Amino acid sequence: MKEKKDFNISRRSFLKISAGAAALAGVPLPKTASARTEEQLSTLIDLNLCDGCVDRKVPACVSACKAINKDKIPPVVKNIPEPWPRKTIEDWSKKQDVTNRLTPYNFIYVHNAQIDGKTIFAPRRCMHCDNPACATICPFSANSKKKNGAVVIDQDLCFGGAKCKDVCPWEIPQRQSGVGIYLHVLPGFMGNGVMYKCDLCNERLKEGKLPGCVEACPRQALLIGERKAIEKIADERARAMNGFIYGKAENGGTSTLYVSPVSFEQINKTMEKKPGQPDMKPDVVRRMATTDPLGKAVLAAPLLGLAAAGVAGAHNWFTRRKNLVKKEEENND
Repeated sequence: MKEKKDFNISRRSFLKISAGAAALAGVPLPKTASARTEEQLSTLIDLNLCDGCVDRKVPACVSACKAINKDKIPPVVKNIPEPWPRKTIEDWSKKQDVTNRLTPYNFIYVHNAQIDGKTIFAPRRCMHCDNPACATICPFSANSKKKNGAVVIDQDLCFGGAKCKDVCPWEIPQRQSGVGIYLHVLPGFMGNGVMYKCDLCNERLKEGKLPGCVEACPRQALLIGERKAIEKIADERARAMNGFIYGKAENGGTSTLYVSPVSFEQINKTMEKKPGQPDMKPDVVRRMATTDPLGKAVLAAPLLGLAAAGVAGAHNWFTRRKNLVKKEEENND
């Protein structure tokens, strides 16, 4: 009988974590094979079509996303280590049904904006930026921009340090404590869990499927396609409704575009920025725009000393884990 999915620290994960420390220490690393070429995609969210699925208890895009990702997060440890020097533990494992904000278990929600007697519904999730500071700053390369446009967090590498959230102008990534590789390295010092967010259903894209939110939308308010084609559609729709576009310039440009019949200044005024509830401030400037290399090195430095002490422990844990699984498989045979 196969064991329920647990966190898998693979040899690849271990080597990538070691590489994060080695790179800044000046140790030469072997070249890796480049990923296969993928078509760059963009998504379009048309606020003139989205009706918030008012006839449903939960919007279709939210329900589909939750169903697809329901088993993404492994079981949370019973006694979550209290991090030092922070004492904050973020545990959403008993609040998985929350749908009115972003959480580690909810990657998209729909904001309701009342403007001049008109209701505008705005689905909010990761913008999948063109040059994401969240990926730039991660010292262990747990966060990366894929060639298809998706910005993806590898939960096998993430320590939950939340630097990605700090540099995101919308503070999109959300942390779940008590899961992840930090538990097997230095649980009281290294991060505090794993950061989670929309990954554009990257695994589904690899299989030739649509992201869940796009596929589920009953009004086809969400589209995905080759970037230039989506940009053309966005321009045409904005002109037709004498409307506005969001995402082309924000944060240096994103792979997510919104079109709206009302201005995003008006929409933003209906939003009070709260944890898990991002605003839509127009023309938001990319953080770290001129300090990427320095910022990454400085923020990584405190972690790397601890990582050097803990990596050997992680490797020993992985070896024991692999031997145990092998023995169980032999016994099952």
